Amino acid sequence: MNAEQERLTQPEWKKWGPYVSDRQWGTVREDYSADGNAWKFTTHDMARSKAWRWGEDGIAGICDEKQLLCFSLALWNKKDPFLKERYFGLTNDEGNHGEDVKELYYYLDATPTHSYMKMLYKYPQQEYPYQWLIDENKQRGRQQDEFEIIDTGIFSNNEYFDVFTEYAKTGTDDILIKISIYNRSNKPASLLVLPTLWFRNTWVWGRHPYKPMLFQQNNNAIQIQHESLDVKQLYFENGDTLFCDNETNNQRLYNSANITSYPKDGINDHIIHEVQTINPAKKGTKAAVRSDIIVAPGECHVIRLRLTNKDIEQPFNTFDNLFQQSIAEADEFYSEIQKHIELHEERAIQRQALAGMLWNKQFYYYKVEQWLEGDPSIPTPPPERWHGRNATWRQLNNEDIISVPDKWEFPWYASWDLAFHCVTLAMIDPVFAKQQLLLLTQEWYINPAGAFPAYEWALSDVNPPVHAGAVYQVFKQDEKITGKKDYFFLEAAFHKLIINFTWWVNRKDHSNNNIFEGGFLGLDNISVFDRSTPLANGAVMEQADATSWMAMYALNMLRISLELANADKAYTGMTTKFFEHFLYIAGAMASMGEGNSGLWDNDDEFFYDQVRLPDNSINKIKVKSMVGLIPLFAVQVLTKETLRDNPVFAERMEWFLHHRPDLAALVSRWYEEGQEDKHLLSLLRGHRMKRLLSRALDETEFLSDYGIRSLSKKYESHPFYISTDDISTAIKYTPGESDSAMYGGNSNWRGPVWMPMNFLIIESLREFHLFYSDDFKIEYPTASGNYITLKETATELANRLLKIFLKDVNGKRPVFGNNVKLQTDPEFSDYILFHEYFHGDSGKGLGASHQTGWSGLIANLISMKNND
Repeated sequence: MNAEQERLTQPEWKKWGPYVSDRQWGTVREDYSADGNAWKFTTHDMARSKAWRWGEDGIAGICDEKQLLCFSLALWNKKDPFLKERYFGLTNDEGNHGEDVKELYYYLDATPTHSYMKMLYKYPQQEYPYQWLIDENKQRGRQQDEFEIIDTGIFSNNEYFDVFTEYAKTGTDDILIKISIYNRSNKPASLLVLPTLWFRNTWVWGRHPYKPMLFQQNNNAIQIQHESLDVKQLYFENGDTLFCDNETNNQRLYNSANITSYPKDGINDHIIHEVQTINPAKKGTKAAVRSDIIVAPGECHVIRLRLTNKDIEQPFNTFDNLFQQSIAEADEFYSEIQKHIELHEERAIQRQALAGMLWNKQFYYYKVEQWLEGDPSIPTPPPERWHGRNATWRQLNNEDIISVPDKWEFPWYASWDLAFHCVTLAMIDPVFAKQQLLLLTQEWYINPAGAFPAYEWALSDVNPPVHAGAVYQVFKQDEKITGKKDYFFLEAAFHKLIINFTWWVNRKDHSNNNIFEGGFLGLDNISVFDRSTPLANGAVMEQADATSWMAMYALNMLRISLELANADKAYTGMTTKFFEHFLYIAGAMASMGEGNSGLWDNDDEFFYDQVRLPDNSINKIKVKSMVGLIPLFAVQVLTKETLRDNPVFAERMEWFLHHRPDLAALVSRWYEEGQEDKHLLSLLRGHRMKRLLSRALDETEFLSDYGIRSLSKKYESHPFYISTDDISTAIKYTPGESDSAMYGGNSNWRGPVWMPMNFLIIESLREFHLFYSDDFKIEYPTASGNYITLKETATELANRLLKIFLKDVNGKRPVFGNNVKLQTDPEFSDYILFHEYFHGDSGKGLGASHQTGWSGLIANLISMKNND
């Protein structure tokens, strides 16, 4: 094993990591209002003055696994009205497309144990245009683009600093910190650099009275005193120290008395306003090392620090050599991961994608019972909260390191996002991926009824049930890496997934006909109207996507139970249960049973949502969207070997199929064996699969140069209209940002390309290919006259997605859109962001700009296409 692989066998190496959020303000956890308006209860302006209850934020921040002690970077260009201690962005109400960070920063490198990490923040030398960004975005409509920091022109003359922050561990509690500041302008520039150390405030709430301390005893170290930490000091080479307390400035925020003369914003006020708000005794619970530097044009100034549990007489003697060793070990680790990838550009994209995944880990702390009742030493929260947001989730008790979608825009976990994260994370750290998947199933996460928590804004919202598929994929990836089958992990997850599957069956099948509801299911505005809003007069929305997800869920549970049955035949009964349940769902979708019209439309040859009225009549919502392609995802091939190894399952299966030949013939094509005696379980027979793929691969409908769109492009010139007694609305192909206010208007499923859905399409095509083999070919693209195999089609789709990030023949990356600076400046053009979704026509990155969470799946696709 190489050095990083060896560290991965020792959990203590992950004690410290990038677990500090990019945004704590505006979160539900910090909202104690009666009306639940989290964006207004705490704001960016309040953040520098308020001691947070549930977490901390910062720039390039690290902390221990319980977030007792944090370190991050603060800067001041001598022009801004306050220190740059955290990233700035707009609230949901301020942005013309919802909340949005307005900074340029990049996660560039990281190892799974965080033994080496690197990120870049671009800090303007001119005054940061806070108010301009607010005003301009607020006056723009939903039809206009977002106004970004780079659109202000503040980087046009290169009057900015590139601030690289790197971390290298020499031990589990010995962290080297290197801050490299490059002046990109053509004139000298002054900068105040303030590496900052502070304790999360755990003592003021009346639950844990112990108060730690930072203090200075010698000239080159801040001493650390905490009963639960091993680190002893932060060594620094140059600069002076400033101390205050991580306590709320009540005077500034609430016009009430402070409990300290040196509150949280004391360092800021001392520097900006030259007031005595720092402790002259050189002690407190927050401290910074001040370096006032002037950087010559094109030059670099380096600041070195060391956070350690050691007493070191010369802490920086071997600093540079140790740093180079960490970088070399990171290179060695990724060299093994990427050994089959020939193109340097693809290796660079994959490594940045994996870095983004690893940097987007966060200490997530949220105990709903305490949050509702408040703390002993603070005023009792308003009673309305007991009937408001998340009040029915009092068992939720989260205090863990969790992979989050985007630490600024989504600084909380989302259950279906997390499943995709783990599929990518398993490439480099299957242990962490398994731990994350099990975490969501723990009793202090999962609802007693069996529902997974969605996300903190609405824990009861329903996300697609993709967890079982992720469990199986991570299990197989772990086996590939280790050569061992982790049946403990698989079994532990399976037991809890059964509870969740049962919740779906009991709560989301209103008519008990195996056609499921579920609401928006993470697809926000994909429907012509809000699918989470109850319909009038007792009507029920029956969803093609919810039903398909459940068919996929049943097949994934079948896969897991078959695997477990290899080790323990007690699971054979579960194989039969999920096999039969899949067939019942598949039959319902295919127009089976009295009063059930099915979700397949024979005229249009497409799957649609439908509204079931109280008289049992049906109205189909004939919108050609990703909803109708999701049935592709429910596919599994059973081999002769699988049946041979599970004879009891094979016998029961044959009995069921004999007694229900309608299901066998209609859905599974069971009696048509494929290559090498393989059998296909799918929602789609050959004809229906071909018809769906003919639309999915049609460049006038779903197929973009950059992947599969979420809505047919035909609605661009011919929008879909619906008009009833209760509603009159339309849906139009919108390839970029949302023009709808549905779900806050901060994401769009009416045209853009979404990475996770494309990933599942690609995975499904490869599974279909296992059954149909190279003999079965389809037209790609539709109407092109070119026929290729299903596996080749999957690879072609992966290549289209990869084109988003690769430089084209003109040296431009589609992800950057038309921004000349990003496309042509060498200090920008190789730093890639992995966005929430991508423009359906141009491939430009849209939505949350650091959502490597599921757009990081491009790393899997790069490996897939290079390993075939």
